[in-house]
Amino acid sequence: MVELVAVRGDITEQVVDAVVNAANSSLLGGGGVDGAIHRKGGPEILAECRALRASHYGRGLGTGQAVATTAGRLPARWVIHTVGPVWSDTEDRSELLASCYRESLRVAAELGAESVAFPAISTGIFRWPMDDGARIAIETVRSVPTTVAQVRFVLFGDDAYQAFQGRLG
Repeated sequence: MVELVAVRGDITEQVVDAVVNAANSSLLGGGGVDGAIHRKGGPEILAECRALRASHYGRGLGTGQAVATTAGRLPARWVIHTVGPVWSDTEDRSELLASCYRESLRVAAELGAESVAFPAISTGIFRWPMDDGARIAIETVRSVPTTVAQVRFVLFGDDAYQAFQGRLG
């Protein structure tokens, strides 16, 4: 059974096998977690993302999908890029958010990763309510059969940490 932990901190400083990037569909960097991972990880990550765009993902990575690259200069081995859904008041996109966690764990297991660090996907600029994002993240990770031994939710602010920690018990 996978060990789940919540920590306050910077995802780019996590010493884990794989760091999950809340990427945009272009895979070419952006703001928030995505921008931080690309800045700190260096040009190697962007180079692999460009190669992915030139080959399999010409139109970009779809929402809920995941793909891995090198971690460049990060203390992890890989970055798993996943595109979270934008929150909607009129459409339930919960399954797409759950898919981000499920697909990232699938890719991590295929890589042989034993430890994975996740941000709170879609809860920033994509406006997903933090408590619901925490619920979906934790329920999904708990329900997915995986060879990953530890999932670390790395949370930047107090509100995010409290939401995840409260759900972990």
